[in-house]
Amino acid sequence: MQEKIIGKIERLSVEHFKKPGRKLYLVPLLVSVDKREKSISKEYLAKTETYWSEIKSRVSDLQAKLGKINKIYHELVDASGKKGLEVIKNLNKKSYQIVKTLFQEGAVLEAVEDGNLVKESMDWARCLAIYLQSERALKKIYQFYIEVMQERDAYIAKRIDETLKDNEIGILFIRENNNVKFPSDIEIFRIHPSVLDDIHRYLRDLQSKIDSTSQGKTEQK
Repeated sequence: MQEKIIGKIERLSVEHFKKPGRKLYLVPLLVSVDKREKSISKEYLAKTETYWSEIKSRVSDLQAKLGKINKIYHELVDASGKKGLEVIKNLNKKSYQIVKTLFQEGAVLEAVEDGNLVKESMDWARCLAIYLQSERALKKIYQFYIEVMQERDAYIAKRIDETLKDNEIGILFIRENNNVKFPSDIEIFRIHPSVLDDIHRYLRDLQSKIDSTSQGKTEQK
């Protein structure tokens, strides 16, 4: 299965996109940050605004040139229709705005997750977030977390395969570090605004500062 990154649609042949078959646009969900955190700069928040503005623009452009999106999928959502829309509203205000527009235009919002697997993965993530003194316990919890994330990714692939029909176009909002193995007959297009690289750079620098601060406090003890 060949994946393609969508910059500007004009760079690619519209006729190429119009080939028959199932298509899926992937929209990366950004790492959640708390605007109240002093370490989060206004510059970064501006970049995230630009990111979602570009996503919205490119989705509209794709629909204008290639046809309406038929199916909507969103990570962490195990309900379809209006119920699923409410879940997204509470999860991510930015992706919700895009999903709501597509939904109102007639796209079908499908449940793409197993609720029990989502809850389990969140529980293991919480365990990993606390300070564990035992390396053995940490390894076991991490193993359980990886296993349930693999189950989630497999379930997502299965749901999309079941619900995305021949010649339909779908859109999936999902974390970047997913390992979903999509069916080979689905052509995958990754929507990748250029500002996403700046966001990655910012988050790497921020994590480096946090690690340096933590190391300094440890050495002082």
